Amino acid sequence: MINGIIGRKIGMTQLFAADGTVTPVTVIKAGPCVVIQKKTAAGPDGYNAVQLGLVDEKPVRLKNVTKPMRGHFEKTGGGTPPTRILKEFRLEDSEDATNVGDKVLVDQFADGDAVEVIGRSKGRGFAGTIKRHNFNRGPESHGSMNVRAPGSIGASAYPSRVIKGTRSSGHMGDARITVKGLTVARVDAENNLLMIRGAVPGANGTVVIVKKAAERHKRTR
Repeated sequence: MINGIIGRKIGMTQLFAADGTVTPVTVIKAGPCVVIQKKTAAGPDGYNAVQLGLVDEKPVRLKNVTKPMRGHFEKTGGGTPPTRILKEFRLEDSEDATNVGDKVLVDQFADGDAVEVIGRSKGRGFAGTIKRHNFNRGPESHGSMNVRAPGSIGASAYPSRVIKGTRSSGHMGDARITVKGLTVARVDAENNLLMIRGAVPGANGTVVIVKKAAERHKRTR
């Protein structure tokens, strides 16, 4: 059984309960997805997995697909349309009943399910150590020349070099982020919407992967 789905982050909103309780949620348009390829441990791939394609509202024209990808989609027998987004999901059992061309919908989730969301964080460009690594600033008294500088980054005598991995300024964000310990607040199967309690990584409109959590993680914040 496929334990996840591909979607796009729409944005954040609030859900109001009957007693007036407000729950902040992130709305994700999850699917519909279609199985493009199936891999088995007995086959040349050596492991069990399926490749899902996210079906967008605006279909992809076959003439706009590259020749290698066109051949990849034609292997399905022509029953599945080309898709822009392809992601692979592992399967636990090689005898899984999932076949090429099957649809994967948001109704596999239910209210209260524990999930984890994989996305790409917003790119912040070049950032200093205070913004990037939460460093403290130096004193701003008269004569101070180390207000936002990182300070010493290595010893002079030994080892006489900067240790690899030292936190410094540089490119911030634009990285693959996995957030665990999230909960499904509401499922709208009719509109393919998944409302997850809390925030998920990425800007609005970016592609995210929602997976069912193997175990429930307790969020620390």
